[in-house]
Amino acid sequence: MSNIGTPEVKAIEEAYEAVRNDKHETTWMLVTAAKGNKLSLTATGTDKCFVDDKDNTEEETDSASGNLVPKNAIVAARAALDDAEIQYAYVRVEYANDSESTRTKFLLVTWMGPAAGMMRRARVTTEAGEIQSKILRHYSKEIRTDDKKELKHAEIVTMLRKSGGADYNGGRG
Repeated sequence: MSNIGTPEVKAIEEAYEAVRNDKHETTWMLVTAAKGNKLSLTATGTDKCFVDDKDNTEEETDSASGNLVPKNAIVAARAALDDAEIQYAYVRVEYANDSESTRTKFLLVTWMGPAAGMMRRARVTTEAGEIQSKILRHYSKEIRTDDKKELKHAEIVTMLRKSGGADYNGGRG
C-alpha cells in the first residue's frame, strides 16, 4: 500500500476505532483499494447489527417511501460493495447468547468485485495481509468473496457463534 500515513489512511484508522468503540454509533465501514493500491474510506454506517432468534429479516420496508432498506450493518455494508472494486468491509456484529447476555464480534469482509480487473484481484492476497496487519487488525472472522450471496446475516452470526467458543444458544448455532 503506497499511502500508509496519509490523511486518507488516518481517516480509515479513525473509522476503525469508531466501529470498535462501544460508545460510538458507527457500526460498519468500507475501504476501497483503488488502482495503485491507494486506500480510501468509502462509507461508514450506524445501522444496528443486533440479532435475536425472533428477528432474522435482513430488510424492512420504509413506511414513507415503500422501498426496502437494510435492517442491519451486515446488509448495509453488503449493499455498499461495488462490483468493480477491491474493498474491505469492517462490521460490528452483536448477538444474544441467551436471555441474559450478548456478544460483540467483528467481521472483516475482503471483497473482490467480480468486475474488478484480474491483476487487481490477484494482488488481494498480498494487499489484504498488509491491511490486516497495519490497519484492520482485530476481527473474529474474515470472509473473502466475490459473491454478495455469501454475506447473509443469519449465516454470518452462526459462523461467529461457532468460532466464539461456548455456545449459550442451546445448540441452535
